[in-house]
Amino acid sequence: MDDYYGYDGLSGGAIVALALLYTVLPLLIYALYSWFYMRIFDKAGVQGKWRAWVPVYNTMIFYKLGDLSPWLVLYLIGAGIIGAIIPFLGWFLILPLVGIAARVLDLIAAWRVGLKLQKDAVWVILYFFLPPVWLGINAFDGSRWNPNIQPASWAANSLLGDRTVWDGIPTQPTAAPQQPGYGAAPGYGTPPAQPGYGAPAQPGYAPPAQPGYAPPAAPAAPATGAPVPPVPPTTPPAPPQAPPAAPPAPPTAPPAAPPAPPAAPPASPNDPAQPPA
Repeated sequence: MDDYYGYDGLSGGAIVALALLYTVLPLLIYALYSWFYMRIFDKAGVQGKWRAWVPVYNTMIFYKLGDLSPWLVLYLIGAGIIGAIIPFLGWFLILPLVGIAARVLDLIAAWRVGLKLQKDAVWVILYFFLPPVWLGINAFDGSRWNPNIQPASWAANSLLGDRTVWDGIPTQPTAAPQQPGYGAAPGYGTPPAQPGYGAPAQPGYAPPAQPGYAPPAAPAAPATGAPVPPVPPTTPPAPPQAPPAAPPAPPTAPPAAPPAPPAAPPASPNDPAQPPA
């Protein structure tokens, strides 16, 4: 009987069951969570699948993808250590508050990650009751990562907002200052400019002048006193141009040659000048 029972009267089978319960089962659960994280991180564009298997670091990346500061995870761990050290006050006040804060931050991060995975806000209820089921659905369904979700309202907060930049992890959009009464619709960026319409000029700002271009002068305001007579132009008008001269006459043809003189008439037979034949 002594060989069958172990310490404190526990059987060998009970000791093995407890060892499996407190060692192997947590490792299996952690491996399942890391596998789901790896699939979700791959959708979000995180480089390096090893990041999903590092304890604490994978939760920090999940918070960062959920628009929360990843350093909140370390703050919660530090507060939990302090609560465990302090007796009574830490056990009955600090540790419960740390647990509630961690649960709330997990739900916020899951809500933001679900929005970027094309899930409605109601899906966070599933994460509240069954986190592994929520992670498994988002890890293996056909959803695509959409980073153009409207920035969170706490993005400008120095404690909750994510302002870290890590290599291999895409930077999430942050809240930009908006004019009162205006807000960007979720999933939409700046609307394209309409043709023929320019943005209103801001007070105290003048656009840079283009080289070789001068804006037209504004017309002078009319005087309120007596009418001013028109000022005669200082430059005299140009005299009318003379009509163009007539073109020169074409040269005349040269005079015709004089007619040849008539031939001498034949001599008469009675002409004494002529000798007789």
